[in-house]
Amino acid sequence: MPTICHFEVPADDIQRAKKFYEQLFGWKIELFPQMEYYGIDTGAGDKGVCGGLMKRQQPQQPILNYIDCECVETYSQKVKDLGGQVVMGKTAVPGMGWFAICLDSENNAFGLWESDAKAK
Repeated sequence: MPTICHFEVPADDIQRAKKFYEQLFGWKIELFPQMEYYGIDTGAGDKGVCGGLMKRQQPQQPILNYIDCECVETYSQKVKDLGGQVVMGKTAVPGMGWFAICLDSENNAFGLWESDAKAK
């Protein structure tokens, strides 16, 4: 089955976005030498999805990826505490888990995902 292998996050203020994701998920974000592009190490090694952070190229440049977390409610609160928004609160996918749709500090949409076979 196909899986996400890379993602890019466009940002108007790269340092603000870098701080947001480092504090929210504990990701390691480092500038690639001689480029205006930051690599995002999600800490999952060879089995994980990593990505990049770059200057927004066009006003409507989107991202939307789901990030697995232990508790959608806990991370939803962290999103708000860090200046983001929860635009769709915790919602069940029966028999599979829970999700929420959020906006980060740069107004990019992303999803939070919590696996839970008992979700109703």
